Amino acid sequence: MLFDDTYKTVGSPGEGIFRDKGSKFIGYAIPVKTEQELKDHLARIRAEHPKARHYCWAARFTTDRSVFKLNDDGEPSGSAGRPILNTLLSQDVTNTAVIVVRYFGGTLLGLPGLINAYKTAAVEALKESVIVELSLTDVYSLHFGYLEMNTVMRVLKENDLQILEQSFDNECSITLEIRKSILNQVLGKMDKVSGLSYKYLYSN
Repeated sequence: MLFDDTYKTVGSPGEGIFRDKGSKFIGYAIPVKTEQELKDHLARIRAEHPKARHYCWAARFTTDRSVFKLNDDGEPSGSAGRPILNTLLSQDVTNTAVIVVRYFGGTLLGLPGLINAYKTAAVEALKESVIVELSLTDVYSLHFGYLEMNTVMRVLKENDLQILEQSFDNECSITLEIRKSILNQVLGKMDKVSGLSYKYLYSN
């Protein structure tokens, strides 16, 4: 199997609405990378909807999609957070939260009704958002002499590498992103460049 170095996330937020028996469910799909960002969005949405009854949510974090959180916020267990999370799983998005705000309409929907309502609001919110596919990359800094410039630039061009910062003098330095799937191949080429050194900085 080829190494999968891409993941999907929400590029720009979306909002969807579902109504059932007088209750209104407003879903928000939001890009988040940390639990703190999620808390900030929750606080903002609670402030925007002070009269709502419930603020239920689910979120997935990390590019390997391994971390998730969910909250039923007073709804029966498994009726809100889980169907929202299942929507994130079926769309295979991560670093994403869906928050669903419920205005109670006076009629109880029962467990199947609630599951359907929260799921549908989440689906609608994701449908209205822009989902993007991003690559996993490692960021490296390169240091080399001016005479090696052409060789280094050729490797960058051949592998379609993204330069983040550069400084060219007698001693040159470049900070660049390398996709994880071609990392060993690129570093192998760099090893052959006379007098070049490189250092791993961080992962995206």
